Amino acid sequence: MGSFPRRYSVYIADLNPTKGAEIRKVRPVVVVSRDEMNRHLETVVVCPLTSKMHPRWRGRLQVRCAGQDAEIAVDQIRTISKQRLGQRIDSLSADNAAQLRRIIGEMYAE
Repeated sequence: MGSFPRRYSVYIADLNPTKGAEIRKVRPVVVVSRDEMNRHLETVVVCPLTSKMHPRWRGRLQVRCAGQDAEIAVDQIRTISKQRLGQRIDSLSADNAAQLRRIIGEMYAE
């Protein structure tokens, strides 16, 4: 059925243009939408990664990605076109994926 972005995979993505305080530029993002959605839709839900650490922010998860320390900015979650995705560079460990699901649930679930 062809290739599609997989949940918890990390890709390089072009997040430009942006408005206001949105995270911008070409940077890594982790796909958080489910594979069933990723297979059929032309968009994916992602969280950008940043090298600017905020260890006390509850909406951030510190990870090691592609050999570098980074934070997943759950507070900057967004939907983007698959056309913005470039090369796959890494994927989250099962432990990091579980932590990410927990943070998303705490931030966005009732």
